Amino acid sequence: MKKKNLIIFGTRPEAIKMAPLVKAFLKNETFETKVCVTAQHREMLDQVLDFFEISPDYDLNLMKPGQNLYGLTAAIITGLQPVLEEFKPDYVYVHGDTTTTMGSSIAGFYSGAKICHVEAGLRTFNKLAPFPEEINRTITGHIADYHFAPTQTSFDNLRNEGIPKDNILITGNTVIDALFESVSRVDTIEDHEITQLKNELDFTKRIVLVTGHRRENHGQGFINICEALKKIGEVVENVQIVYPVHLNPKVQKPVYDILGEQKSIKLIAPLAYPAFVWLMNKCELVITDSGGVQEEAPSLGKPVLVMRDTTERPEAVDAGTVILVGTDKAKIVNETIDLMGNPERYGKMSKLHNPYGDGKACQRIVKFIENLD
Repeated sequence: MKKKNLIIFGTRPEAIKMAPLVKAFLKNETFETKVCVTAQHREMLDQVLDFFEISPDYDLNLMKPGQNLYGLTAAIITGLQPVLEEFKPDYVYVHGDTTTTMGSSIAGFYSGAKICHVEAGLRTFNKLAPFPEEINRTITGHIADYHFAPTQTSFDNLRNEGIPKDNILITGNTVIDALFESVSRVDTIEDHEITQLKNELDFTKRIVLVTGHRRENHGQGFINICEALKKIGEVVENVQIVYPVHLNPKVQKPVYDILGEQKSIKLIAPLAYPAFVWLMNKCELVITDSGGVQEEAPSLGKPVLVMRDTTERPEAVDAGTVILVGTDKAKIVNETIDLMGNPERYGKMSKLHNPYGDGKACQRIVKFIENLD
């Protein structure tokens, strides 16, 4: 009898990181694998599904205007009940630290399935940073039966929380699996966003790619970020700062108020995954508060400045592939100027080994589950 897998995700970052795992399991005849999406992010999720050619077997379509964490968590748990009762999976796979992750792990536990946590063991040890992700992944970590840790540090975090070592596998991060597949495709596909970027951006200039959306940076944090970017645009020669602006009004208002008229700064709509990968590969430097970008960009040789005070990815800081600058205006400006003005430092940082793996994480996960009794 085939082992039954249910892979659940709901946001764009989850979809990117779970897509190669879906494909790896679908190729393996040992398993019957189905995909369930909560659609915690609807439009951005669908773009990723289209790019990776994944058709969900179940779509809870839970995204609603003005949705809060209370309602979303409840809707995920109750929405999964009929799916779990119909399919009766042996293994439920969740990813990372979203509300979908936490709610799905609870629902899967209630169903009697074994819970498999991909990208397990990340910790800042501050339950409010990032909020609510630190608590989401910690709860999931104590529900999960099997833990797929991207690094030794993540493994150590889990062991320190009492997780048996035989239930943990260091895999590398599946985002690198997705990235390597995607980079090889985006230069060959026809994509209207990539075409638009080629037409609208000036690639004779030095491209700095910016992303920002974290709740903990809302308010004064984003004001500081925008003032720093404005200063960089004024003092760095031949630079073009490209900022795909998140749709959250708490991000949009300060960004457009402070940066809307700056000639060296190009504010654009959020990019679908293929276009974002293409642009990340073309840029010189990345400034971000995203978790996934901290993992992806170093594999493309791009130094990363992280606009957070803490990170659940300390391996990147230790390896030197990212630098924490928080929302400190002076740090953001000074590190950018120094990196872009110091070819020796830039070259050294761009060539450092990425601690997040070799693009074979999914192979390791499939083999691990295949060998379980």
